Amino acid sequence: MHNSFGKIFRVHTFGESHGKALGAIVDGCPAGVNFDEAVLLQALAKRRPGQSELTTQRSEQDQPEVLSGIFEGKTTGAPIAILIRNQDAKSKDYDHLKDLYRPGHADVTYQQKYGLRDHRGGGRSSARTTVSMVIGGAIAQMYLQHVSKIQVAAYVSSIHQLKMEDLALMEDIQQMDEAVRCPDPALAEQMKAEILKAKEEGNSLGGTITTLVQGAPLGLGEPQAHKIQAQLAHAMLSINAVKGFEYGLGFGSTLLKGSEMNDAIEGQDSEGIQTETNHSGGILGGISNGEDIYFRTAFKPTATIAQTQQTIDREGKAMTLNVQGRHDPCVLPRAVAIVESMTYLVLADAWLMNRNARV
Repeated sequence: MHNSFGKIFRVHTFGESHGKALGAIVDGCPAGVNFDEAVLLQALAKRRPGQSELTTQRSEQDQPEVLSGIFEGKTTGAPIAILIRNQDAKSKDYDHLKDLYRPGHADVTYQQKYGLRDHRGGGRSSARTTVSMVIGGAIAQMYLQHVSKIQVAAYVSSIHQLKMEDLALMEDIQQMDEAVRCPDPALAEQMKAEILKAKEEGNSLGGTITTLVQGAPLGLGEPQAHKIQAQLAHAMLSINAVKGFEYGLGFGSTLLKGSEMNDAIEGQDSEGIQTETNHSGGILGGISNGEDIYFRTAFKPTATIAQTQQTIDREGKAMTLNVQGRHDPCVLPRAVAIVESMTYLVLADAWLMNRNARV
């Protein structure tokens, strides 16, 4: 249960970290959309492990196998099934964790809920499963490219105590360095040094990813239960290691007066309104207003660290834990692809819902 995202454009995910394969079944994508394999491969490459010294050295090529739903280069309207086979799982690295609970992980919660758990890399709770989200997001991106002008771009806006103060421009995001994925070159170098320092110390770092959506028209989002920001929050908080979400000025809006917070309206056209400022983050009443949508997603430091920690075993006995294996000292650079994918999923679903909003 509850392994699917979306109401109309729906993505069902499956697979475990050290299972034979992972994948996604995308249902609800209309027929006739051009299947652009380059879009899928680019998204998977951005999330793929082993891409730099800043990430886990697990070597997975993440080559997709399209099993159904595509014919002669177009979607057929049938469910689209895409598979990614695991190739470099080293399950023996996790043998010593079979009866131990790792601090910061879902070991104890999975054990309590299901009465058993896959200790190999965390099984279903592993960030490896986010490859399925990226598959679904790539199909959503193809659909939105077919029907809209929407562009989504995410970037690393902070690592630990290093952070960008201003919202980045779309062109700077699209040209940023691929190692850290921060559009400020000088700050990116500092972030890289901090990540490598934490890696050498056997530690990890967290940070934030900022997402910019341009070209979203006026009217996406539903009142009450399916406000666009609520769907984005649900999507982001469904990503492994995410601890927070805010859109527009977010918590910063609490520091302003109403006269300072409100965005003065300068005009309107068929695409939406034009405002003097964009403190609302492109959303009013849970519905997109035509301005840029922007939001921030907070990621905790990677839970797996190469330092001695105190824990207990399944019998409640106090134990000392020394974790082995290959892990990201910071998930942020790879998580950019996941955040973008989940954003596309929300927007594709909202677009299809909006088609029935009026006659």
